[in-house]
Amino acid sequence: MDKQVIIYTTPSCQYCKAVKGFFEENNVEFEEYDVQANIEKRQEMVEKSGQMGVPVIFIGEEMVIGFDKDRLSELLKIK
Repeated sequence: MDKQVIIYTTPSCQYCKAVKGFFEENNVEFEEYDVQANIEKRQEMVEKSGQMGVPVIFIGEEMVIGFDKDRLSELLKIK
């Protein structure tokens, strides 16, 4: 996997935990930003996605909002 994977999360978000679990099960390396603790990353996420909800996931230039397993699998080429 040559695309950078970034996920914006909060500690209490169940969907964020589900996405991270899915990534770990499939050996997908990702960078995580806690937007509850990191104001700069929160602003960055809102500017990129236009919303406050998490998780917001970037796989390369592609944005996925929420835990859309089918879309994530497609973008990451996971069978």
